[in-house]
Order: sequence, then C-alpha cells, then structure tokens
Amino acid sequence: MSIAIPFIAFLLIGAIAAYHRLRLPVWAALTATVLVACWLLGASGAATVAAGVVTALIAVPLLLPQIRLPFITKPLLGFYTKILPPLSETERVALEAGTVGWEGQLFSGKPDWDVLHHQPKPTLRADEQAFLDGPVEELCKMINDWQITHVDADLSPALWDFIKKNKFFGMIVPKEYGGLGFTALGNHKVIQKLASISSVVSSTVGVPNSLGPAELLMHYGTQEQKDHYLPRLADGREVPCFGLTGPWAGSDATSIPDFGIVTTGEWNGARVVGVKLTFDKRYITLAPVASLIGLAFRMYDPDGLIGDKQDIGITLALLPRDTAGVEIGRRAMPLNSPFQNGPIRGKDVFIPLSQLIGGEAYAGKGWQMLVECLSIGRSITLPSTASGGSKMGAIATGAYARIRKQFGLSIGRFEGVEEALARIGGNAYTISALAEASAAAVARGELPAVPSTISKYHCTEMGREVATDVMDILGGKGIILGPRNFAGRNWQAAPIMITVEGANIMTRSLMIFGQGAILCHPWVLKEMKATTLPDPDERLREFDKNLFGHIGFAISNAVRALWFGLSSAKLGAAPGDAYTRRYYRKLNRYSAALALCADTSMLLLGGKLKFKESLSGRLGDVLSNLYIASALLKRYEDEGRPAADQPLLAWSIHNATFKIEKALSGALRNFPFRPVGWLLWALVFPLGRRAQYPSDRLGHKVASLLMSPNEARDRLAVGVFTTPCENNPAGRINSYLPKAILAEPVERKFLKALKNSDIEAHDFASQLDEGVREGWITADERKQLEELRVMTIDAISVDDFDAQELRSAGYRHDAGADRAAA
Repeated sequence: MSIAIPFIAFLLIGAIAAYHRLRLPVWAALTATVLVACWLLGASGAATVAAGVVTALIAVPLLLPQIRLPFITKPLLGFYTKILPPLSETERVALEAGTVGWEGQLFSGKPDWDVLHHQPKPTLRADEQAFLDGPVEELCKMINDWQITHVDADLSPALWDFIKKNKFFGMIVPKEYGGLGFTALGNHKVIQKLASISSVVSSTVGVPNSLGPAELLMHYGTQEQKDHYLPRLADGREVPCFGLTGPWAGSDATSIPDFGIVTTGEWNGARVVGVKLTFDKRYITLAPVASLIGLAFRMYDPDGLIGDKQDIGITLALLPRDTAGVEIGRRAMPLNSPFQNGPIRGKDVFIPLSQLIGGEAYAGKGWQMLVECLSIGRSITLPSTASGGSKMGAIATGAYARIRKQFGLSIGRFEGVEEALARIGGNAYTISALAEASAAAVARGELPAVPSTISKYHCTEMGREVATDVMDILGGKGIILGPRNFAGRNWQAAPIMITVEGANIMTRSLMIFGQGAILCHPWVLKEMKATTLPDPDERLREFDKNLFGHIGFAISNAVRALWFGLSSAKLGAAPGDAYTRRYYRKLNRYSAALALCADTSMLLLGGKLKFKESLSGRLGDVLSNLYIASALLKRYEDEGRPAADQPLLAWSIHNATFKIEKALSGALRNFPFRPVGWLLWALVFPLGRRAQYPSDRLGHKVASLLMSPNEARDRLAVGVFTTPCENNPAGRINSYLPKAILAEPVERKFLKALKNSDIEAHDFASQLDEGVREGWITADERKQLEELRVMTIDAISVDDFDAQELRSAGYRHDAGADRAAA
C-alpha cells in the first residue's frame, strides 16, 4: 500500500488543481510538498522518487520558456497552422461582428454566476410603459383578427393610420429624428402584446423595427441619409421593406445573384456616377405597400470608376418605390396569415452612389452590416411574437380547460389534457424568459450573435409546440375558424416563424454551435488570431500563452465533468437559495461536459466539424438549453424568488436538463470516432444518464396553476392583451375564470340534487325553476348558474357562415362579373 500512496497523492493533487484551475507552478509546488510529506510519513521511497520524477518531467519543460517555446510550442504551432481550417472572409466577418456575453461563461466549463446575477433587471422606461398602456392597448382594442385574416386580407385603413400616427414604425428611431427611441426591451414588450391578439399586426409593426432601412441607417447611414429618411420612417410617411431573400440563394447574402454595375446615369436631372441594378427578390414583408426599399446585391466596378477593385462585394442600397424600373409584384399569401408580403424585381435600375446605405464608404461592407443587424432582429421580433402568442395561449387555454366540462368534470382534470397543459405552461414560461433575456442583451448594448440564434430557434420551436397543444385541448373550438377562434391562426402562423430569418433546421445544425464554438470559446479564437500575427516571435509567444491555457482548460473540464458525473452534481459551490442551488450545480456540470465535448470535437474533426451537422446540432442543443436554463434562473432571481412560480421554474429547468442529457447522449453515441465517444461517455455519464423529463406530479402542479387565479398565473399573463372586449375571445374566456370557479360548488350541488330527483323538466331554464322551488339553490345562486351557462356558451361556441361569406372577396367579385357578362 505504501507503494501506491505517492501515485494516489500525485493523481489526487492533479485532479484538485485541475478542478479549481490552479496555475502550473502552484500544481508543481503542491505536488512536491505532498510527495515530501508522503516520504516523511513512511511511504515507499522508490515510489515517491518515481512520482517526483514524473512531476519534474512534466513541470520543468513546461515551466521553463527556453525549453518550452522552441521544443514544444514551435512544433505544435507548425502542426496547428497546417490543420487549421481556412476561414473565408464571410466566416471571419460573421465571427467578428457579434459580441460575447453570458454564453461565453457557459462555454467556459466553470460559469461565473455573479456575472449573470449582476446584469441589471430588465425594466421599462416610463414612456415605454405609458405607450404600452395607451396606444398599444388602444390598437389592440381596434384589432379584429378575423376581419384582417379572412375578410380583408389586410389591416383596415383605420389601423394603418393609427399605427403610422402613433409612430409604431418608428419605435427604434431615435427621438432626435422624430421616433420613439425605445430600448430593445420596449420594442420586445410592444411586439409581444400585439402578437397576443394578432400575428399579422405584430409582423407589420415588427419588421420596420427589425432588420430594415431604419436599423441600417441608424448604424451606418450618412448624416444626410439619416436627416432625410429617419423622420419619414418614424412618422409613417415612408413604409420600409428590405429585399434580401431571392429564389436562387434564399437569405444567403454571400451567394445572391442580384448585382449592380458601377456606371454613370441620370438622377434628378444630373449626370452622376451610380449603380445599375438587376435583382429578383421574394418573400419580402411589406413589399406590396412599401415606399422605401432596402436592397442587398453584389456590386461590381468593371471600369474602375470608383477604385481598382472590380468585385466590390455585398452592398446595401435604398430605392424609392417610384424609381424607374422597380417592379413590385403581386402579393403572396403566407399560410392564411396575410401580412403584406411579395416579390420585388428590377432590371437595369439606376441609382446614384448617394443611395448606398452609408454612401460610397460602405460599398462592399453589406455582409458585415447584415450580420450585425440580423442578430438584433432575431433577438427581438420573432422571440417576442412567440412569447405573446404562447403566453396568451397558456392563460386562455388554462381557463378554457377549467370551464369546459366533459362527464361532469373540467377537461383540465383529465391526465391526458393535464400533460398538454403542463407543456403549455412550462414552454410559455420558458419562452417568456428567453425572449426577455435576448431583448435585455440588446438593450445592454450587446450584439448577441449566438444568443439571437438560440432565442430565434428555441422560442419559435417551443411556440409551435404550444400552438399544437392548445389546438389539441380546444378540439373543435380550435379547428373551426371564425371570430370566436383565438388559436387557429396562431397554429397556422407557427411555421412562418420557423421559416423566416433563417430556417430553423439550418439555424440549429449550422449556426448555434458552428458560430458559438469559435466565438464563445475562451481560447480557440485567440489561438487562431495568434497564428496570423506578422512578427514570428510575437506569434510564437501569443500562441504559446493561448495553447497552454487551452490545454489546462481541457484537462480541467475533463476532471470537472467526471467529478460532477460521479457526484450527480450534488456537491460543489453554487449560488442560489436552498431551492435553486441544485439547479446551478447541474448547469455547472453540463457546462463542463459541453466544453469537454466541444474541445474534443474541434480537435479531432477540425474543419470537417462544420459538415457534421447532426453532431453540431446536438452540441448546439446543449449550449442552447444551458442558456435557456440560465435565463429561467435569472428571471426567477429578478422576480424576487417567488415561491408561487416554483412549479413553472422546476418544470422548465427539468425539461431543459432532460434535453441537455438527451443531446449529449445522442452526440456521444454517434461520435465519429467510436473509441473517443466511449471515453467521453465514461467522463460525462460515469453513472449513466440521470436527468428525467418533468414528472406527472410536477405537471399536475403546473396545469393547476393555469386553471385557477393565482399570482404565478398573473405574472405569466403580464404583457399580453387580456382586456375582455368583443374582438378578444381569449381575453373574454380568461375573464370568466374567477366567476366560473366561484360557481362550481353551486353547480355541483345543483347537479347532484337534479340527478337524485324525479323532476321531468328537460331544458336548463325549467330545471333551474324547479331547483329554486325545491330549495336546492337560492335565487342568487340561480343567477350564478345562468351567468355560468352564458360564459360557458361563449367559451365553447364556434362560428358558422353563409357559403358566400367563406369565399374570398376577389372570388365573389369575379364570379359576379362572370354572371353579369353571361
């Protein structure tokens, strides 16, 4: 045994040093001290010397730069330079465009939770709250979604006028240019509330405040462009759209065939240098009504009119609608959610260089401009839309499930419905937290490239799941369209959110981990940049510092992953209170596992990793759910740790950790190098997978929260349009819940007495008469039951139509014209 003690001590000290990320000199000193102690305490001298020699063989060459740099680092630099996959210009721009926030901590394997907790609580300004309580509330009351989606296939003139007059299109435009100057959080809250009543209206308002002329002008426009266009965009004199997507390249700006040739032409009566454009764009939101078109194209200068470079690159321009040669095509119909959308085309359309966004100075910089602004758009519009629809779906469906009865029991009490309600509540709570977190990141001044893709993908995917579960619970109420249906259009619109701003399949499999693995990693990007330094000595020193930092990082994560796996993440320092500390420990474990698996994947696969989309997608799922769980915990802390929210928090965290282990399991079971996959499994899951999907007991608690008035339910409903007006069936159903619950004991008493009686009345009114006469219920209780019947009928009723009403207005007009001609 005395022979083994020095080697056990050697390994133990190494593990402790790696776990705590101690520096190499500290590890060497600690190891030497412990080995001396072992020798003094009677351990085998030969074993102690052997362990000391191993320590010296590791420490001496690594601690002495005169040995390490020429004999270790220099050969590794040569090898690294050979295997390093070349970065294209577009990849380089994408990596440098975004900033790294909390997601970088999650990639570290040892998150500093103080960084998250010290982020300020997202808070609206007074003017933003006043706008929500005033113009937004008023606009919501004006919205008749059935009229918009079926009858008119458009917003009414009154809605268009109200939106423009109240500067909904200018929420992001600074006040000095006549806009509202809202923060990203204010923008998020407005879109969220509008989406809870109409996805068409939220899209119409969201797009001008997302990627488009206003956003681009604010960041890159010349002062002359800002002074002219921003006030007009703010007050609605200009309605903007942005032409990026085309038939041949989708939204991949780097591959678009649309082009512009630098030449001379006429503009406002003068001969000027400009660009002759040929383009074909489709799926352009607001194109049919736009007066100002933003356009992405590839710019060429074959005659050298503005420089010596022929292929200038991706460039962005502004085209007034009435520019000669611009053709606005007929409208598209996006899944019966008829927001204005259609194609834009043009051939040999001439504009001067002054119409380039940012002027001639920004010619060729369009890809960088798009990458930066796309991350902002993904962070706000789509997550906010998913949040509004999901939160409204949760509270309205919860109320419906309590009011709607089958077999004498609220349908929400059936376990099958309860499962769906639990998913609705947990997903709505998660979407709300994630959407607010991404908006808060933008509000802090970040350009959240990775969080924006996480938020866009997962909010829209969970939003689709909520829409499906809502439809399943509502049954016939959901599938029969009409003014009383609050769910059908959201279900139809869900695939739209999945598709736009980058299809979700590509977002998950290529972007989240593909960008995050380099941008968020604490060492990889630094190593890559070190290899490009011009001075050889500086290049070697920088690479040496980052390489060995990376090696220590990898060893630490292997040790941390194994320790957390062996202890089931029940030990170790963690923040939070007695309720949440366990969740923080779990996330510490999965952060270490992600860092370990990501490092191994990048080391073994190199540039081929970008083609391993299944592996990349699964590791992206791990990063995403780590970020989602962090957003949930941050929200819980910001809200003052409300005990009433704990079922929602617990369901959401368990769901996220279950998805993390599922993704890690899939990645390791299918790892391209099988022996490495087995080794990683032993480190990550030494005791097997332990995370479980949220239990039925927890699901019951979440479903119960949705079906009764309580503070957690009220918090979930904050920010959606719940006013019970004529055009808001969901708001009406939600308003019925307290009265329906108060009437339940009376209803049970009445139905029990009726069942045991021999009265012959069959209609409800006559039965109530008998009940009062027999003394089963009082006159006041009769009124209660009559009111409950009215509320229930409104909640469960669907619409019916004359056949002519279901035909589109265009069809009716054409059919009438044909009959008249006959």
